[in-house]
Amino acid sequence: MSQIIALTNQKGGVGKTTSAVNLAASLAALDRRVLLVDLDPQGHASMGSGIDKHELDKSVLDVLLGDATATDTIMRDLPVKYDVLPGNGDLTAAEVELLDLDKRESCLTTALGSVAGKYDVVLIDCPPSLNMLTVNALTAADSVLIPLQCEFYALEGLSALLDTVEQIKQSINPDLAIAGILRTMYDKRTSLTREVDKQLRDFFGDALIKTTIPRNVKVAEAPSHGIPVTQYARFSRGSQAYRVLAKEMIRRLSL
Repeated sequence: MSQIIALTNQKGGVGKTTSAVNLAASLAALDRRVLLVDLDPQGHASMGSGIDKHELDKSVLDVLLGDATATDTIMRDLPVKYDVLPGNGDLTAAEVELLDLDKRESCLTTALGSVAGKYDVVLIDCPPSLNMLTVNALTAADSVLIPLQCEFYALEGLSALLDTVEQIKQSINPDLAIAGILRTMYDKRTSLTREVDKQLRDFFGDALIKTTIPRNVKVAEAPSHGIPVTQYARFSRGSQAYRVLAKEMIRRLSL
């Protein structure tokens, strides 16, 4: 049975898309059948998987609106070992267009219904804001993975996000769970990182993912080549960290 995991944080620049792409690649390298859904209008998860977001005939927006099926829109035979339901700037229209639909918060759930069973893991890269796309992702998901940079304002944003998850859980998706909180761009040499890290450990305990993703130039370079860092620089610290993360997620969620 497939697991649907939404990667989300209402604060941008926390390594959300980078983690979605590299976790997808690392799980695929461990023989999991993986689908990555790019629900962010920036389309960076698509680009980081070798897809030209400007040349799409169909995107996840068409699937959400019922103008195309997920089966026909999913891109396979990519330079990566996982499949992608691509997205691009067309998703900026989703907020308005979805409002006119019945059960608008469940459009992604319906769209994935015919394909999710073909995969062991479905990862959803959410936009860095709380909007109808994010609500759709949280409605469709079994769990939420929250990438978080260890800085002061990140904690404030995390509190708001957890409130949102709880609201979705109470009103739409009672089975939604927190898969974990992932510390990204981690630099234990700084006092701020150590301080925030301690607060996270004290407050979240076992919900905190043990694996940390370090600041690493190879991770930052990989998207410009249209491949995950696990392919671009497989022996880099960042690549090794994402492979360890994949193994931890497999244990945590029985993937």
